[in-house]
Amino acid sequence: MTAMTGPAARAPSIQAEIAALLETQPAAALARAEALLRQSPGLPPAELLACQALRRLGQPEAALQRLNMLARAHARAPAVLWELAGAASDAGQGRQAIAALESLTRLQPMAAHAWFRLAKELRAAGRAMDAWRADLSGVHAASHDPDLLQAALAMKDGRLDEAERILTQRLGRAPDDAPAIRLLGEVSWRRGDMTEALARVERAVEIAPGFDLARDFLVRLLMQTNRLPEALEQAQALAGSPIRSPAHDLLMASVLVRLGRQAEAGDIYERLLAQQPDQPQVWQNLGHVLKTLGRQADAIRAYREAVARQPTMGEAWWSLANLKTVKLDAADAAAMEAALASLAPVAAERKEDVFHLHFSLAKAREDARDYAAAFRHYDLGNRLRRTMVLHDPDGLAAEVRDAAQAITRPFLARMGPGGCPAPDPIFIVGLPRSGSTLVEQILASHSQVEGTMELPEMMMIAGRLQSRVDQGEFPDFRAMVASLSPADRARLGEEYIERTRVHRQSGRPRFVDKMPNNWQHVALIKLILPNASIVDARRHPLGCCVSGWKQHFARGQAFSYDLAEIGRYYRDYVALMAAYDEAAPGAVHRVIYEHMVADTEAQVRRLLDALGLPFEPGCLEFHNNDRAVRTASSEQVRRPIFTDGVEHWKNFEPWLEPLVEALGPVVPAYPDPPADWAAWLAPGAAADPG
Repeated sequence: MTAMTGPAARAPSIQAEIAALLETQPAAALARAEALLRQSPGLPPAELLACQALRRLGQPEAALQRLNMLARAHARAPAVLWELAGAASDAGQGRQAIAALESLTRLQPMAAHAWFRLAKELRAAGRAMDAWRADLSGVHAASHDPDLLQAALAMKDGRLDEAERILTQRLGRAPDDAPAIRLLGEVSWRRGDMTEALARVERAVEIAPGFDLARDFLVRLLMQTNRLPEALEQAQALAGSPIRSPAHDLLMASVLVRLGRQAEAGDIYERLLAQQPDQPQVWQNLGHVLKTLGRQADAIRAYREAVARQPTMGEAWWSLANLKTVKLDAADAAAMEAALASLAPVAAERKEDVFHLHFSLAKAREDARDYAAAFRHYDLGNRLRRTMVLHDPDGLAAEVRDAAQAITRPFLARMGPGGCPAPDPIFIVGLPRSGSTLVEQILASHSQVEGTMELPEMMMIAGRLQSRVDQGEFPDFRAMVASLSPADRARLGEEYIERTRVHRQSGRPRFVDKMPNNWQHVALIKLILPNASIVDARRHPLGCCVSGWKQHFARGQAFSYDLAEIGRYYRDYVALMAAYDEAAPGAVHRVIYEHMVADTEAQVRRLLDALGLPFEPGCLEFHNNDRAVRTASSEQVRRPIFTDGVEHWKNFEPWLEPLVEALGPVVPAYPDPPADWAAWLAPGAAADPG
């Protein structure tokens, strides 16, 4: 066969040279393409290159005219259809661009970039639902892409650097690749970089608004960062998807629960269960909502529906036991024992169910007054749970010492006035199970006070400030606090007020933030919100700690799963509060649980007076308040004050030696701090003072 010579033989190499000029020298590319066409009239690749050059030179109409002729001869050429769509779009011919892209996606249904481009054109044409479906088709096509599959596999295996490298290289070629950007956002999330994760996932949703999986992830990220109004907005957008999914409804319900809109969440759960009742997780979620709303009988029914459908569902059993007013009977105990036995072969994979069942069985044995068996199950549940949480008692003790040494009366005097002057917040601090929910319910029964929930905003602000120390910006906590100008403190206080506004529904001038862990931040509270009130709810150390140890908390409170560690935590709390009382006398009002139980009216009057609120009889009728209550004491505060729980810890006294030793002198000194509390906080003090 004779070798090809002349222009035809050289055309492929010339075409490659022209293509290389398109982005940087489109005029030169056009000139060379036209020269090649003069040598080889009608050569399709050369004609396509000329049209591409014309587009880049801002002449889409001229490109479109030539592309229409090229497409008539090559209607099934993907490159021609792609360029035709681009030229039509640039020329303002959206309908023609859509037609070209629809032809292209029929030819190549796995061409994700074509689907996403089609979605953009459809959205510009006002065809929002069709655009959403095109985005979904693009996501489906991208799920088969080898690069993205390789990156996803590397990420799931923990090879985050490799996943990032693959995705970054891909985005270098296609900067608006929404699936790659979403995956890169997940890489950031797995590294703990929430700011970068949010930015990337928001960008993916901006590029492809119909990318449901990305929007779902965005809602979850926004909830994790407590940006609840934005999470609700995104969840509402997701609810408009043409692909109806119960998962979208469940996500919406989760956001509503976080916003305190329990009744609306309950409506969603009930609607889903009416459609498909065999959903134990949804029954459990409904039970949580009903419990919070005070509909105890309905909550019990929901939890029992859950365990009837899935007997090994430990959290549903614990939710039932955790109603406090429910007594689990022998049949319940037998069902839970059977569930534990069935889980034995998979206990390592089902730890959540196993420890929940131990806590629930402990409650059942306690109800039966078999305290030895109850303690054994509480101990097993706590030991297992402790392996699943991070808590550093020595680190916490060191932080408490640093804070106490920093916040002294002279230091506060040097800081001077500053902060946001809003008097709205009433912070209730202390340990969980200290009577704080009772105090909240009393205050929320006042006409000027709204009860919200345990709000994370102050802890988030404090954590952000502490990170500046951890990252080496400041040598210690004291230096970091001293760096805050009056304007800085005002800005931080205003941030807290603004971020908590979403939880305020009634228009009352004051509101309660019942996050107990804020005892670690009382000084910060007063520096940034000088007119806020702080109430320290305190209970006998043995009663408080045993009750907390018996309680499995849905989140946080990692110190509570070991008797010695919860004792150390209580002691750290007593010492820091004593240090703050000395630095700012009278700034914190203390409510002693046993005193409140013994003489409720006098203690309520004393509390209201400390907060500058007039006495209202409704505060003594707090159990008639039907507001939503989300904590473990939700049912107890809907009954008049009772005294039978004050010394309930004594049922477990034979097994409490580790707790008693950890508490040390705190027990005999209660309700006052021990005389030598300051020695615990001195520089160089042992982490575990005796």
